[in-house]
Amino acid sequence: MSDAFEPSVDPTDEFDFEHRPETDQSFENALAKARDGTRLTVADAIELLTTGSASPGIDRERKERVLEAADRRRAEVVGDGVTFVANLNNNVTTACNTGCLFCNFKDRSEQFRTESDADHGGFTKTPAESRRTVRDAVEMGIYEVTSVSGLHPALALDDEHLEILEASDREDLNYRPAAEYDTDPGTYCEQIRAMSVDGVHVHSMTPEEAYHARRGTDWSYEEVFSRLKDAGLDSVPGTAAEILVDEVRDVICPAKIDTGEWLDAMEAAASVGLDTTATIMYGHVENEAHRALHLDRVRELQDRTGNITEFVPLSFVHHDTPLHDRGMVEGGASTDEDELMIAVSRLFLDNVDHIQSSWVKYGDAQGLKMLNCGADDFMGTILSEEITKRAGGEFGEYRSVQEYVDMISAIGRRPVERSTDYEQFRPIDPDETPHGPELGPKADGRPLL
Repeated sequence: MSDAFEPSVDPTDEFDFEHRPETDQSFENALAKARDGTRLTVADAIELLTTGSASPGIDRERKERVLEAADRRRAEVVGDGVTFVANLNNNVTTACNTGCLFCNFKDRSEQFRTESDADHGGFTKTPAESRRTVRDAVEMGIYEVTSVSGLHPALALDDEHLEILEASDREDLNYRPAAEYDTDPGTYCEQIRAMSVDGVHVHSMTPEEAYHARRGTDWSYEEVFSRLKDAGLDSVPGTAAEILVDEVRDVICPAKIDTGEWLDAMEAAASVGLDTTATIMYGHVENEAHRALHLDRVRELQDRTGNITEFVPLSFVHHDTPLHDRGMVEGGASTDEDELMIAVSRLFLDNVDHIQSSWVKYGDAQGLKMLNCGADDFMGTILSEEITKRAGGEFGEYRSVQEYVDMISAIGRRPVERSTDYEQFRPIDPDETPHGPELGPKADGRPLL
């Protein structure tokens, strides 16, 4: 008899959700389909995520069978290489007043106003400061700069957007002129141009930021992403997805864009020729049915666009977040749930080649374990990480190429430096030292750190 694991929280009992992890499918049928490579249904995904348990708890013997199927699929699709990218996080601002209950990254934007004397500990960077930060990192050898920021009220798409916002008498646009703040963040296009240094790949502008960049206008998402692409944007992070089921979003981020808006923005980015990623943030108030529905919506989006380069499961870090402080959650996902989320993502998303394991969320040891559960990518060097750290994450802010080589080799896999779009790969020989990036516009193999 297997040893079932009780999860830290059972949201089904806490919230009156329509969607519940109950199906007419059987675990054995779902697993057989997964092993055969038959496209899975939402019911199949629910059975695999719950291991067919009729009550809260995961059957560990069944879980191992799911992980084995996912690891085999990973080997068939992408082989034994474990990829990573040499990158930098350059978040422009923590100022935000969206009020998402899962987030401790933001600082209330009112605290950034010149007239405020609040000690908030946040930051806003000017375009010139962003350029200096990225320029220095490019000289060190990075390939990519990732930028995901709060929704600062002064941020607009460009000068034309600023004129529209200034002339509007609407009070629902979350806009204040930059002159009212200690630091002027510039416009989104100015920040993208500032970060576009010497051919570095700029990965920025989530669907939520794109919504912020068109507020008060009749512009389409296509128009917004076209202007950003002209400014130097190369690809779009599919964060702000959280759970793509509105009954969950209504609980954890009621002021954020809804599922349809997120999908529209992602499809628009793809339509103007920008690659995208996709994420899920799980382990809070949602249940396995919501996770399965989320996977289904990502797969349908990929069927339509073909532009999603990787899928990134993000395990909710509950410390220091409003969800935890208000007693709405007791903790995050269990290790069993984490492993099944990676595995079922691999088995369900038959049109997305790459599944990422986040060492920032899982830590080194568990992050490496995920590479045997269906994941094949191990994030990037990052150099600076603010979002998880501010939520109480414990697993560091950066990673050297040498650390990547040592860890990946230790589990018997091949370390591979990659480009953001997974079009360039550089297998690394662990015996040839020192190890440094070589794919970035100024990378020459010297150690990054």
